[in-house]
Amino acid sequence: MTKGSVRFENVTKRYDDVVALKPLTLDIQPGTLCTLLGPSGCGKTTTLRLIAGLEAASAGKIFIGGEDVTHLSATYRRVSMVFQSYALFPHMTVAENVAYGLNVKRMPRAEAASRAEAGLELVGLKGFGDRLPSELSGGQQQRVAVARAIVLEPEVLLLDEPLSNLDAKLRRHVREEIRQIQQRLGLTAVYVTHDQEEAMAVSDRIIVMKNAEIAQAGTPRDLYERPASSFIADFIGDANLLDVEVTQSDASSAAIRLLGHDYDLPRATAARGAAKMVLRPHHVRLNASPLSGSIPAEVTYAAYLGNSIQFTLSSPAGEIFAIAAPTDRPFAVGDTVHVTWQPEDIRLVAN
Repeated sequence: MTKGSVRFENVTKRYDDVVALKPLTLDIQPGTLCTLLGPSGCGKTTTLRLIAGLEAASAGKIFIGGEDVTHLSATYRRVSMVFQSYALFPHMTVAENVAYGLNVKRMPRAEAASRAEAGLELVGLKGFGDRLPSELSGGQQQRVAVARAIVLEPEVLLLDEPLSNLDAKLRRHVREEIRQIQQRLGLTAVYVTHDQEEAMAVSDRIIVMKNAEIAQAGTPRDLYERPASSFIADFIGDANLLDVEVTQSDASSAAIRLLGHDYDLPRATAARGAAKMVLRPHHVRLNASPLSGSIPAEVTYAAYLGNSIQFTLSSPAGEIFAIAAPTDRPFAVGDTVHVTWQPEDIRLVAN
């Protein structure tokens, strides 16, 4: 184990009869940003708080940088947390907020002030030290919270839904800044969110959680292109999940039957029998005339969004969501279209 690594060995968390976290084993590599992603109540925040030492494990062991910290209090763990609510002291200046943790550790005031100034410069807030938090925008306040955490030089930076209080455009900007700071400093970061787009944008690795355990872990591309279940396919990006029958399968390809049509899928495998076909919205092709193997559908909703057109379609296979380029034919509500796709774009998951 090297500095900044995080390891759980069969860690569980119970509150009386309630299981908040089932036996969990995971490894987070030094210098990477790993996101815990999932719906409310899935165990992601509990996992983060266990790393921070804000919760005690009911069983199992927790290691940070190779050191067993299972029974070590939060005060003595080399971690810093950025909270959803920023948690800035309103009566302190920005510089005083950033230096607060350093002062608690009894660092000489001149050195603490110098470190705080450097931290503010790192997050793009040089010259803002004399202001009060109330004089800053939400995005600036969040950057102050990040500066306060990183000046402590933690082994692991923890971020708990750090962007949820920001509007959509500002969220995108601040998440880029957080990612750039993490990469520039080579920090190990553990990031909690329920927003899959946010997770895809910032992560080296994503751990998707469901019902207090890991549903699947991997890179953003792995999870999007090779979902292990219909839950993952639907949670990581939009997905159409169509019921099919797998009639043949080997190590590299499969054959399926959908609405009486047979299709060969060169990059999909699954056990024979009932399965779900994962069809991503931007892989849906809309045609004015029927083609071999196409599915007829009616346009029930159409929205022009500038860089794309979104369609909701009613078909015998179920509702289908499609995203087309604005240069494609502008079908209207009530039009009949014929849906096709490229075989190599299809994945199969268990029912």
